[in-house]
Amino acid sequence: MAGVQVGCILRPLQQMDGSQHRELIERVDDAGLDHLAIGDHVGFFNGSGADGLLAAAGILTVSARLSVNTGVYLLPLRHPVVVARQLADLASLAPGRFVFGVGVGGEDRNEVQNCGVDPATRGARMDEAIHIVRELLSGRPLDFDGVHFSLQQAQITPPPLEPIPIVVGGRSDAAIRRAGRLGDGWFGIWVSPSRYAASLDTMKLAAADSGRAEPAWLNALNVWIGVDEDAESARAHVAPAMESFYGMPFDRFARWSPTGSPQTIADFLVPYVEAGCNVFNLIMNGRSVEHEIEAAAEIRQLVGAAH
Repeated sequence: MAGVQVGCILRPLQQMDGSQHRELIERVDDAGLDHLAIGDHVGFFNGSGADGLLAAAGILTVSARLSVNTGVYLLPLRHPVVVARQLADLASLAPGRFVFGVGVGGEDRNEVQNCGVDPATRGARMDEAIHIVRELLSGRPLDFDGVHFSLQQAQITPPPLEPIPIVVGGRSDAAIRRAGRLGDGWFGIWVSPSRYAASLDTMKLAAADSGRAEPAWLNALNVWIGVDEDAESARAHVAPAMESFYGMPFDRFARWSPTGSPQTIADFLVPYVEAGCNVFNLIMNGRSVEHEIEAAAEIRQLVGAAH
């Protein structure tokens, strides 16, 4: 795949019982996809959501091959010491198979406030939390005196045998610069290929300005997709799903949400690879879960063949 990883976020994943959940993961594994991705919300608008790290643990337990990423985990809503403990446990369960995508959230201010967090502090809390998590995952004791967190001799052992990449999401310039200063890559959504490339340039400049040695960048993109034999039928799958989830008209997202056959979708994604994206989370919407997985696997092959 020339370094390009293609996986999917399956919308019905949170609506299944244990046996259905396991069967779905096994089907994705058998299809040859590289990973599954998990969203994260404590209680989004009408209370919907799923804990990203808990869901990741379930997938990693079922599959011995698939990787998992959180796309994205709302880190400012949690205490970073607790999160570091959970990440160390995930790393022990599945070394090298987890990517920690993080974001500040905020689409639903009530979700943030109900977690005891002032929405205005999300960015600053994120900066401190990423630093704390990364330091704790080294296994060394940490003293930290910040605005939002204060730690004395905090320690998490055993540390991961393989580092957990931290990929920072968000469309704002502040988020993109945060990815450069503190992250191992950027997690985009709803951007054009040219905007994606420009964002990566901004990220790398921020890394240089902060004196960092650049990591092996892991740059991701979440893409809502409608898949079927033609664009009209495909749109009928994705439009109501997005409108229900975000409470806004699909037309606001249509230019970034491809609809049509797997070949059409692959053609849409290739320019993002050329812009620097190497991880795709396909949010599939099709005739059935089985059809979505088959289409995602075909898209993976087509994107790989183009490089």
